[in-house]
Amino acid sequence: MKISMIVAKANDNAIGKDNGMIWHLPDDLKYFKDKTRNHHILMGRKNFDSLGENYQPLPKRINIVITRNEDWQHDGVKVFHDIEDGIAFARENNEEELFIIGGGQIYEACLPLADCLYITEVDAEFPDAEAYFPVIDKTQWKEVSREHHSKDEKHAIEFDYVIYNRN
Repeated sequence: MKISMIVAKANDNAIGKDNGMIWHLPDDLKYFKDKTRNHHILMGRKNFDSLGENYQPLPKRINIVITRNEDWQHDGVKVFHDIEDGIAFARENNEEELFIIGGGQIYEACLPLADCLYITEVDAEFPDAEAYFPVIDKTQWKEVSREHHSKDEKHAIEFDYVIYNRN
């Protein structure tokens, strides 16, 4: 099974503030939806909470939530208290590509396990951010594709869709 991480991050690796997104990029949301649809997705409980009730669980995906809270549960979600157990569940269910979708602590813990990174590189910095994507060692990764997205009427910030594979 391939383990992939998918994230939108700013130049300073910022990914969130106040348990939410810092920017609104509709095309990136569609990209995320298209990439993760019909796959298992793994996230932390705070990230799950940040989705909002209307998107819990994310539709057309197997939602795996990692939490330290032994009593936490949610309809339509597979709950685990250890990342390895969540990954094992996806593997046992014949997932071809598991997507790690955050937040910051989950990304940090899973980066050494990842085979592929789908990174939307947002061309901005957010010094007041509270959550960050870990710094990646570019010597361990090879950029295999990059697609630029310019500013337009729906997107106030330029960004690139970049895919990296582990060397």
